[in-house]
Amino acid sequence: MSELDIQGRANASQARNSASPESSTPNWIGEIGENISNVGSRAKDAFVENLQESQFGKFLRATGILGATQTEDFDFGEATWNQNSNSPGDWRVRLSMPSNFTSSPVLSPLNRTNGLVWPYTPQIYVTHSASYSPIKPIHSNYPFFAYQNSQVDQFSITGDFTVENALEGQYWIAAVHYLRSVSKMAYGNTPNQGSPPPVVRLNGYGDYVFKNVPVVVTQFAVELNQDVDYIFVKGIGPGGSHVPTRSNIQCTVQPIYSRRAVESFSLQKFVNGNYVKGNGGFI
Repeated sequence: MSELDIQGRANASQARNSASPESSTPNWIGEIGENISNVGSRAKDAFVENLQESQFGKFLRATGILGATQTEDFDFGEATWNQNSNSPGDWRVRLSMPSNFTSSPVLSPLNRTNGLVWPYTPQIYVTHSASYSPIKPIHSNYPFFAYQNSQVDQFSITGDFTVENALEGQYWIAAVHYLRSVSKMAYGNTPNQGSPPPVVRLNGYGDYVFKNVPVVVTQFAVELNQDVDYIFVKGIGPGGSHVPTRSNIQCTVQPIYSRRAVESFSLQKFVNGNYVKGNGGFI
């Protein structure tokens, strides 16, 4: 507001007060209220303008909280804890359940998600390598390289688990027991004695990331922190169990393919993406 505007308002107020002194107080209060309203309106406009330029404002627009703005188009994928975890829209990282594991009472929570599912987006590092053997001629500055083979190296899946109630505690127990089970062979008094650890299927993030990739679990680690609370979970085992409210589960998997599948491999089909339609799981 300029000085001329301020002086003009002051003169008008003085004229009203001189004509009707008893109305001076209401006029004064009315002017204050009007000024506060104008200041509040300008402050609101400035706040909304700054908010829209911030990352938080983008979040509010995406969720529809910040009204009177043009919202951006966001496509948030839905991930729900339901029994239909094989639906095309389920892109969570999951290790499948071997057929002889489904009858286990300890692993029953995993049946609802058709395998072990990381509840939060895990961290995954995938390494592909092509090996070349150097040929070093005498009196030469540069060796030659002969191709040997290509492979997908073993990679780790690391994700957080939080437990806030008994159901999530049962799922945590089932997840740990699952990893213990899939990393053991059929030994001793077992019907399929001598069989190696089972091959499971890795899925996650859609067709062209992990689609029915056959893997074996070569290593896993469970974090049991000392600075978190533990929840008592009953119903699994006679004495129950105490599980951490926050932990980290990491497992290392190795893609593995049968000889018959490797013999029928076609590079042209792989390049064209044809293996996505089947169960080959080539990556």
